[in-house]
Amino acid sequence: MPAPSRRKPSAAQPRVSLARALSKLGLCSRTEAARWIAAGRVEVDGRAARDPDLRVDPARSRIRVDGAPARAEGKVYLMMNKPRGVLTTREDPEGRPTVYGLLKDSGLPWVAPVGRLDQASEGLLLFTNDTRWADSLTDPARHVPKTYHVQVAGLPGPEELARLRAGVREGGESLAALEVRVLRAGTKNCWLEIVLDEGRNRQIRRMLDALGYETMRLIRVAIGPLTLGDLPKGAVRKIRSRSPHQR
Repeated sequence: MPAPSRRKPSAAQPRVSLARALSKLGLCSRTEAARWIAAGRVEVDGRAARDPDLRVDPARSRIRVDGAPARAEGKVYLMMNKPRGVLTTREDPEGRPTVYGLLKDSGLPWVAPVGRLDQASEGLLLFTNDTRWADSLTDPARHVPKTYHVQVAGLPGPEELARLRAGVREGGESLAALEVRVLRAGTKNCWLEIVLDEGRNRQIRRMLDALGYETMRLIRVAIGPLTLGDLPKGAVRKIRSRSPHQR
């Protein structure tokens, strides 16, 4: 009698929360997805879904939003020259300007910022609806370098620049720069180029403050191989998807 055939069991499909599935399709943020779900705008397999944590299989579950099938948007990659004073958020309760105001009426699908720049900082800010690409740039384990031009009140000497490279203690953390060099100096202030391969909150300002120096301006000019170049302040342009390590 022949032995029964043995079929290799098929690998289980990865299941994610419904809110994450909508985000991965490039339709909205997880926060916005949770709002859509709570408002009854989303169906899964023909039934209304009210739980943003409902586990679904994006490849097999039939997800609809406002009655239409939820299909992946085309991937979009943007760079912005963020002006000083603009918030990296969608909405502000105080009515202050946000980066989404600069994207208004662009006709683009939903995109999210890749990382952040605080209100007082300016320069290169990336946006995408490709969550995998965004994660490749923000994952701390990848150490993607980010380059800043920083105007400092005062004239740090070689020993202080060495301390920035070696690391300074601030707020219970050791904060260090990958590279630091003087771009140009006057009699009362100077411009430094500082490269980080980690992304601690307000890291450069905290490092300089620990040495007694005020940060006057902070401009991000590059993330990996992507450079701000001559993009005008407040302007946005499309870029091609590129590996953060591509040169």
